Amino acid sequence: MSEAFDRIMQGLKEAEAYLNGHTEGAITHHIDVPTPDVRAIRASTGLSQAEFARSIGVSKGTLLNWEQYRRRPDGPARVLLALIAKDPGIVQRMLGA
Repeated sequence: MSEAFDRIMQGLKEAEAYLNGHTEGAITHHIDVPTPDVRAIRASTGLSQAEFARSIGVSKGTLLNWEQYRRRPDGPARVLLALIAKDPGIVQRMLGA
């Protein structure tokens, strides 16, 4: 148990050092997540707006705002949409919907 704790603490110390500008020897990973075309992504799944919204855990109103470009998905929603764009059945397969 203490070995796991020590490794977690070491990781936290390294993260804190990185945030404080000590980046020498740090390994970082940058992933470019494209701006999604939500309507096209939903269409590729064959789901209705209500079904798609429910499958990704957002309200239908949120989905409508994204599809009509009034708002843009960000953070985890943007990443999830990028995954669905590459593999339209991923949510149903992974979550057994």
